[in-house]
Amino acid sequence: MTQEPITAKGAKKLREELTHLKSEARPRVIQAIAEAREHGDLKENAEYHAAREEQGFIEGRIKELEGALSNAQIIDVTELNPGGKIVFGTTVELVDEESGDEVTYQIVGDLESDIKQNKISVSSPIARALIGKEEGDIAVVKAPGGDKEYEILAVKYI
Repeated sequence: MTQEPITAKGAKKLREELTHLKSEARPRVIQAIAEAREHGDLKENAEYHAAREEQGFIEGRIKELEGALSNAQIIDVTELNPGGKIVFGTTVELVDEESGDEVTYQIVGDLESDIKQNKISVSSPIARALIGKEEGDIAVVKAPGGDKEYEILAVKYI
């Protein structure tokens, strides 16, 4: 099985979620199932069915997190010395050459990518265009609407 890259911060966040699910969410849903059973007929007991469904989601997420963490290659970007080049875990400030809009992205693994937090997957087109570039370079991103050019304003290893 191939290892999935993940930042040290991302791995810590996943471990915290796993701990929460095992120590708080799982016992809470087990208690809810027990209480719902006490109400009698399980066929028509909506509380019981809702609690069982929630238990299924929790157990599925626990398995997903355990599997992901067991196959994770944890990379601490603060310990890398890439010589100014953009690598996995790097935070990059860019400016769109056409519109002048500035944006900041961190290049992370698929497990922790979240565009709302400006964390893009290392396998995304923009990340692939940025890898290996340096501050001042122009990255050309192949987009469905045509090529987009970004100038790299800053490269940070935080």
